[in-house]
Amino acid sequence: MSAASRAPLRSNRTAARPSGRAVLAVGAAAAALLVSACSSGGTSGGGGQTGFITGSDGIATAKQGERADAPELSGKTVDGGQVDVADFKGKIVVLNVWGSWCGPCRAEAKNLETVYKDTKDQGVQFVGINTRDTSTGPARAFEKDYGITYPSLYDPTGKLMLRFAKGTLNPQAIPSTLVIDRDGKVAARTLQALSEEKLRKMLDPYLQSEK
Repeated sequence: MSAASRAPLRSNRTAARPSGRAVLAVGAAAAALLVSACSSGGTSGGGGQTGFITGSDGIATAKQGERADAPELSGKTVDGGQVDVADFKGKIVVLNVWGSWCGPCRAEAKNLETVYKDTKDQGVQFVGINTRDTSTGPARAFEKDYGITYPSLYDPTGKLMLRFAKGTLNPQAIPSTLVIDRDGKVAARTLQALSEEKLRKMLDPYLQSEK
């Protein structure tokens, strides 16, 4: 793990102390979930029947009828607005988990924005989840530097990520990218930084078959 990825761990613990036991508990659980944070991969989730398969390209998919509902994902955004992912039902949602401190997140940022601009008129909405940034300042600077125009929920302790059920296509690394289908179900996931080509490959089946 790089020095950049270790630094926010120290900052996150310091910021959590004044917030009380509840926030500490959430932070500890999030840290356990994201053991492979800011890496190119992670572990598969939960026990039991997962109902999904992972291809050689690192993209895991679930068939229609075997997809889990996306959890409730709403709250304040990095820029002070409000977003509720449920409001985008009927669209394909690309959900990207990122941190301003994460090298792979920086590597993929412009690719995400390019594909967003190319697909937003086709019923696709991108939403970020910014995590483990202890203030919104670095996250806003990241969005400005990379020209990100879609909204990102601000989730410093990772509590939104913990809402995904074990054994489903849940985010387990930073970065992670998920595709939520038009019915609000999680259809695909990858635990790696994405090139523009790989992101299009991940998204295209849902653009073609679920219009």
